[in-house]
Amino acid sequence: METEPSSSTNNPATIMAKLKLAGAYAGILEVELDVWTIPMLREQVSKRANCELNSISLICGGKVLKDGEGKEKLCELGIKNNSKILVAKVCSDQGNVIKNEFLAEEERSRRLGRIKAAAVALAKRHAEGSLPIEDFNLEVEDQSGQKVHLGSETDQQGVMMGLMLHANGKHLIKKQMYKDALDVLSMGEEAFSLCDPKVLKMIDNVPILQIDTVWCYFMLRDITWLSMAGVRLAKAREGIERSHGKDLTRVRTLQGGCQPELALHLRLELLEGVVAYHSAQFDKCKKALTSAQAKYVQLQVPEELMLLLKSMGYKEKEAKRALKMNNHHVERAVEFLVEEKEKNERRMVDDIQRRKEIMEQKRYGMTPLRKAVDLQRLNELVSIGFEKGLAAEALRRNENDTGKALDDLTNPEINSMIQLDIDSRRRKRLRQETNAAIEELVAMGFERSKVAAAVRATGSHERALNLLTAGPGPNPTVAVHGSVSSADSEQNSQSSDTSSEAENTVSSDTPNNVDGMQGLSDGMEGPSGINRMEARDIEMENAIASELTGDAFADYDIEVTVEGEAITEYLALLASTGGN
Repeated sequence: METEPSSSTNNPATIMAKLKLAGAYAGILEVELDVWTIPMLREQVSKRANCELNSISLICGGKVLKDGEGKEKLCELGIKNNSKILVAKVCSDQGNVIKNEFLAEEERSRRLGRIKAAAVALAKRHAEGSLPIEDFNLEVEDQSGQKVHLGSETDQQGVMMGLMLHANGKHLIKKQMYKDALDVLSMGEEAFSLCDPKVLKMIDNVPILQIDTVWCYFMLRDITWLSMAGVRLAKAREGIERSHGKDLTRVRTLQGGCQPELALHLRLELLEGVVAYHSAQFDKCKKALTSAQAKYVQLQVPEELMLLLKSMGYKEKEAKRALKMNNHHVERAVEFLVEEKEKNERRMVDDIQRRKEIMEQKRYGMTPLRKAVDLQRLNELVSIGFEKGLAAEALRRNENDTGKALDDLTNPEINSMIQLDIDSRRRKRLRQETNAAIEELVAMGFERSKVAAAVRATGSHERALNLLTAGPGPNPTVAVHGSVSSADSEQNSQSSDTSSEAENTVSSDTPNNVDGMQGLSDGMEGPSGINRMEARDIEMENAIASELTGDAFADYDIEVTVEGEAITEYLALLASTGGN
């Protein structure tokens, strides 16, 4: 049997082994287990079988050996001396199919990894006291729109991460990507598990996630998940009853008679019926399906009522939602729509105010522990007579400890040092802005000396550009201001400081929020090296944020067409059993 020469043969650490090949090619192949990779093995087998690389499939221990990144050694994959390798020939097209499937799986794995990493990063940055560095802010709200802080900072991070991953999972469910949705929902469940159980009992997001997970099992029609589905549904039932009340009295009180949860309970009962059917618990199955069917009928909106609300100017989707959640009562549905509009308007006002606050916080920078300056404590110091920028710097240095900040502000020596530090940073920032403006204009083709004079004379990139493009004439700087000395430049820079800070950030047009997420500026202005941006997967973070709507009823607004078909299907199956 011929073997390929190897420079590693004489290395005493090399593991030499013989592989038994069978199938399209049979024989013994000597390999170095700690050197060879799957691509190397495939190359040698294809040579002996006299076929193309992508036309053979290698199988060991019932598993197809895939090339992967080509770095893993045979010994790391569990291949040992005398291992049997089945060589199967596939047509060229089939080989390409296998390759494409593998590449698709690799891409899917990478995407799931990016989703988790982005959710972790967002939750970590946006927990209590953190300062956003992107163009949105994440804040947790209850169904009335009030900001809530659940437990410790760890709990807050866990809840945020769980909400984001759950929202992404629901987005994948809508796209009928149930396998991917299951993986993301599993990550969301893991995130929620990091929280104090007492915190989780305060929210119904976890039981809803359990229901969504079992819904994916059902849509994949995978009976192997049956036992796990039963456990998940039992937990979901317990959590829903704890949050909504045994007879829904609690949720009725909270929602003022509105019944948004009806579709969610329908889905829960349908899934309970399906699990009961496949467990041969036919009485339990019939009870669950009958109850689900009654809710399905209740959720069918009469066409005439839809037309009535549409004639009032409401869109079909919002009109249908309002009627479903208010038991087809037109007057209550209209009140619901009015309240939702007012709530959205209040949220927009709050978002704008919060955006302004965060733009202000970014100018002050972050504390040594990377927290934002507390504006409430800042306003307290300003109210007793301290200059705002000075008070903000004192709070920043002292981790928002008002007492320590007050000590620094009332100490003449420390107060003077803080002021000098602020002035020094301001001059440095202005020099950086000036230099950046000069380089940008020079890159556009203008002469550097004229650009420098124009920027220093006008104090801004835009005005300098207007001056440079005003047409032929005398030196623009001389024409406007005569000669400009370095002292004049410094004075002009200081005079433009306020406008530079005010124009420093650009807000997004539309605030994104999950239960209160806001579109905010992208700049990180301020002391302590805030301009350093951390490594971010901006594309994935923005994608996750765009799925967070801030809609308090999003988890309950379910289109139940598929559920109705499934109820009919399983009632027919139940009838065919004849009770046996």
